[in-house]
Amino acid sequence: MAVMNSNDPRSGIALVAFDADDTLWRSQDYFDDAQASFERIIAQYVDLGDVGQRLYAYEKHNIAFFGYGAKGMALSMVEAAVDITEARISGSDIKRIVTLAKDLLRHPVELLPDVREAVAAVAAQHPLVLITKGDLFHQETKVRDSGLSDLFRRIEVVSEKDPATYARLFEEFGITAAQFLMVGNSLRSDIAPVLELGGWGVHVPYHTTWAHETEAELGQGQGRIRTIDSLAALPQTLQELDIQSRLQPAP
Repeated sequence: MAVMNSNDPRSGIALVAFDADDTLWRSQDYFDDAQASFERIIAQYVDLGDVGQRLYAYEKHNIAFFGYGAKGMALSMVEAAVDITEARISGSDIKRIVTLAKDLLRHPVELLPDVREAVAAVAAQHPLVLITKGDLFHQETKVRDSGLSDLFRRIEVVSEKDPATYARLFEEFGITAAQFLMVGNSLRSDIAPVLELGGWGVHVPYHTTWAHETEAELGQGQGRIRTIDSLAALPQTLQELDIQSRLQPAP
């Protein structure tokens, strides 16, 4: 999807991308609830102690094997449950853990406040893409059920959001990093790699964030990021950053 013919960074922001989970709709709340249920199951066998931290260690290690999303969390919960209980956990409780994952895959798509209006307003001024990571089938289902898919020219479900992934997408889109702006709740996945490449970011913090997504260094790009409390502020913020990008394009 080539967005434009010119690679002149002074042409301003040519493409706006949105993250999905916890930027457009609720997600982490359901994962937090699943973890709380997991801990209640494990509490039947051991004192909880640092169970939450131990589960996160399994999840982080297993990203390379299972990727992101509910299925990866489920497999990590099963592995953690067996190890933490020293294989004393019952088959029925393992099944309960698997059911937690199924419930995650069935949760409704609940748009966050002001999302539809804000995304539509931005779409009237800029071409939009959706860039998300996680289980392909689950993410595609959520995009479909959100009612927002018509606003995006392209939907990308990627295995990781890192500089290499974004650089590949810039080449496919026919733009430079300085012409790209990413909107998302995760500093690690949505903001830091884009700033590193010379792009722009709008950070929309969510009230709960998976620990893995808070591990980020913003480096020298902090002049190219804005933080807003709600997507209602995005159209005005984007306009300001677009002007800034034309006057002082990112390197």
